[in-house]
Amino acid sequence: MDELTLSAPILFISDAHLGGFAETKNDRIESELIQLVNYCERNEIRLAVLGDLFDYWMEFPDYIPSLGRRLLDRFEEYNQALGPTLYITGNHDNWTRGHLSDRGFHVVSEYVKITVNEQQLLLLHGDGLADSSFGLPRPFLHRLLRHPGFVKLYQRVLPPRIGLQLMKYFSKFNRWINRPEDNRQVLSDWAERQLQHTEIDLIISGHDHIPRMKHFAFGSYINLGTFYNHRTMALYNNHSADLVSWETGTQSLQPFDSTITIDE
Repeated sequence: MDELTLSAPILFISDAHLGGFAETKNDRIESELIQLVNYCERNEIRLAVLGDLFDYWMEFPDYIPSLGRRLLDRFEEYNQALGPTLYITGNHDNWTRGHLSDRGFHVVSEYVKITVNEQQLLLLHGDGLADSSFGLPRPFLHRLLRHPGFVKLYQRVLPPRIGLQLMKYFSKFNRWINRPEDNRQVLSDWAERQLQHTEIDLIISGHDHIPRMKHFAFGSYINLGTFYNHRTMALYNNHSADLVSWETGTQSLQPFDSTITIDE
């Protein structure tokens, strides 16, 4: 478990999946993310990434992907100005070997608990957790892809560019047959149980691509949706969190109507 202390305002983002689309769309996503980082630095808003910023991110011992280089350059400047950005890896960007840390991110592979304004927040990507006490097991395939033995063998057998391209094809195929949005109730039900039986006040995750807020008598759950499609995020400020969306025309954050049901 990692514990951090951050001060509000904090903007939580996940599932940009930069690299997972055609070149034109990837360029659009990267440019909009850079605009968002610019906005956050101007307004002294701390950013926290909750996984799948990239698709697919895979560092080899002697190879760093060229994916998102403009974005990482901008994030490095931002991290130097405001401090390290929390980065919880997801199921599409967990093969890290230190480059993201070198860029100024605080990289975590599982979950983080933070205390903000005396409220306890639990942050995770949402594809599962290794700690069985949470009751959110990862699917077998996700456990395999994170296993150090598999990673070592994969990177020993395949050269970086072939290995990365193969994983990108696999990622697209797996997303096609196992749509994360088809399992939205899994995370909502799990979050409700966690909030009911722990001291956590707010759980924030991504992964299933459906932006929503769930309020209970004992706490709240927010799913961040997607940046590549909905441009939704969560802004924590003044003891509360709300879903917001990035407006490209005005380059600003606007309230998101969480009463609207949005599908992928």
